[in-house]
Amino acid sequence: MAAQSARLYRMVMPDHLCPFGRKSKFLLERKGYAVEDHHLMTRDEVDAFMEKHGVETTPQTFIGDERIGGYDDLRVHFGLDDPESDTTYRPIVALFAVAALMAVALTWLMRGEVLLPRTVEWFVAISMILLGLQKLKDVEGFSTMFLNYDLLAQKWVPYGYIYPYAEAGAGVLMLAGVLTWISAPVALFIGTVGAVSVFKAVYVDKRELKCACVGGDSSVPLGFVSLTENLMMIAMGLWMGAKALFL
Repeated sequence: MAAQSARLYRMVMPDHLCPFGRKSKFLLERKGYAVEDHHLMTRDEVDAFMEKHGVETTPQTFIGDERIGGYDDLRVHFGLDDPESDTTYRPIVALFAVAALMAVALTWLMRGEVLLPRTVEWFVAISMILLGLQKLKDVEGFSTMFLNYDLLAQKWVPYGYIYPYAEAGAGVLMLAGVLTWISAPVALFIGTVGAVSVFKAVYVDKRELKCACVGGDSSVPLGFVSLTENLMMIAMGLWMGAKALFL
């Protein structure tokens, strides 16, 4: 059976090879399309194409007589993205998955086995570090989004600036297993405030917000995952504190 065909118009210039054009071609070929790859090699060609078709950007994909649009439109056409939703759990799922793999790798390296209590400790500590790093990329943006729901930050704005350093710092100390008298109370405090804030915003006030857990540009919805993050810190703070006192 002959493959369906698609026409792709993309910028291929001596000083610019459009990355979205290349991704569009790859996606079409992956979906089994034979691609008529039309290169727009000068600025005049690009301008003439956009004027002819009444578009403002390239690349542009046509399947049959239908203009699909640019790369984002192509992903929607193939059902890879939902145009009605601007939220996703992918960033936080990827972060927790990497943290878990790192914890397993560290446990195997240090102990020669996995699934020890230490693996869980390292998983939470690494998660805190990675989450803190996401926030530290843009502390200003994080603190602004954080103010939408965190009860302490709403009362005392500097808390939003302190939080990323406290979270990452406590995680580093817990990973090293040192200065527990600092890391455990910090994790317990920020986890408790965070859990209460998220619970109130989501389950009491019924607000639909985005979580600042992976930074100020987050598309992760505020909800169960955000609450879980804070409950993990509470549990870690209690566990590490108990270990320091009784074990």
